[in-house]
Amino acid sequence: MSTPDLTLPLATILQKVTFKTHETVANSLGAIALVSGRLPKDQYNRYLMMLWHIYSTFEPALEQHATHPTLEPIYDPAVLARSPSLSADIAYLLDVPEASWKSHPIHLALLKDTPLVLKAYVNRVRELAEAQDPSPLLGHVYVRYLGDLSGGQTVRRAIVKAYGLDGKSGEGLSFYTFKELESTKKGMQGELKHIKEWFRDGMNKAGERGNDVKGK
Repeated sequence: MSTPDLTLPLATILQKVTFKTHETVANSLGAIALVSGRLPKDQYNRYLMMLWHIYSTFEPALEQHATHPTLEPIYDPAVLARSPSLSADIAYLLDVPEASWKSHPIHLALLKDTPLVLKAYVNRVRELAEAQDPSPLLGHVYVRYLGDLSGGQTVRRAIVKAYGLDGKSGEGLSFYTFKELESTKKGMQGELKHIKEWFRDGMNKAGERGNDVKGK
């Protein structure tokens, strides 16, 4: 991979350096099945559980470093936090109380045979959370939340049709729903664009701390 141009805004740098990986993931068999609505429902539930394990590790790490100058510009759990939404969606799709889905056979099977990549990802986030400088968490913030705000909306439309969900009520779809900035109202498509602009501005503000941040 070529050396990134550190004179560019941080959000632009991240877009460029993650482009090939994004294309690889988007063209994987799992991603194609997901966005085409062909992923079996039990596998979709497993996918959400894996995401829950990621976010339930990742978001406490952000909270731990909420006042760090690199992370503070993009820290707004009222808008971005996904782990509570994932838990609610999993419970709804399994038709079980939210307090009990972790004992469901699908989740128990995931715990028994956890994919190595999931273990590695979660462990890496934990390492960064305990590092003297947690700035590298910003790259994970970019990949996770901008993906949810962008491609996640395409997934939402696919699973509404695939699993017969009610797009208007939003039940089982809260992972893909974001609140308006400085409001408790559900964000519509135009507001999602506003959130992404706010998010990129925050990323670039963090990048203005210098090339040390951009290079991490």
